[in-house]
Amino acid sequence: MRFDTFLPLLAFAFFASATPGSGQQTGAPADTIRTYGPGGPLPAMSEAAAEFGRRRGVHVEVVGGPTPQWLAKARTDADVIFAGSGHMMTDFIAQLDSGTAGRMDPSTVRPLYLRPVAILVRKGNPRGISRFEDLLQPGVRVLVVQGAGQTGLWEDVAGRTGSIEVVRAFRRAIAAVAPNTGAAKDRWIADTTLNAWLVWNIWQIANPDLADLVPISEPWLIYRGTGVALTHGGRTKQLARDFIEFLDSADGSRIFHKWGWIREAPVAKPALP
Repeated sequence: MRFDTFLPLLAFAFFASATPGSGQQTGAPADTIRTYGPGGPLPAMSEAAAEFGRRRGVHVEVVGGPTPQWLAKARTDADVIFAGSGHMMTDFIAQLDSGTAGRMDPSTVRPLYLRPVAILVRKGNPRGISRFEDLLQPGVRVLVVQGAGQTGLWEDVAGRTGSIEVVRAFRRAIAAVAPNTGAAKDRWIADTTLNAWLVWNIWQIANPDLADLVPISEPWLIYRGTGVALTHGGRTKQLARDFIEFLDSADGSRIFHKWGWIREAPVAKPALP
């Protein structure tokens, strides 16, 4: 499965065969898991849902995108909610508190995987950006996202070393601010004067033709995670609980790793004397 365009404005439903192993779609089975969340984890979540559905012969519906597009529906029928950061999950708990079946159960929140911040640059990297410090050079125009799973991200990165001068320099480099990654994608395409985009690595992995990726190294590296939680309705469904176990399994990990998510960051070993 490959996603060739950015996904935060889209919703997808994956229908597994009603007959396990048949490989043919025969309509939505009676057993259904309804899952909602943002666009960032959507490629990995959708592939994992499709695989779980095929194995179990169930209907797994995954809807992803900006929260206002799915929130009202989730309040009525959500079984599983996924998020693009810890603070986003906390927001979802508050936003879904007024639902019935879709009301979230905070005790079931389970962080799953992490992804690192990275720099996206124009194809071929004409500006020659190779590290975070290059973004601080005069004339570099940077796109950032202030919202969703990236709220406060640029300041977390620029402030890692405790230098206000770095924060000031990066602030001067910000040429455009988008409220979410979908809007940022549109700006990136429309405004070719933007040299770099500070964003999660997963967006370039899902859309390699849109930009090249420059990894960020310590001391600037920031990770944020994706997690899942059951709603009150989902808590009563064994299939929903099984789906979360699958997401957290070795098979689920392989799918998420394909899309840029990790469980543990590689740690540099100290040099031996």
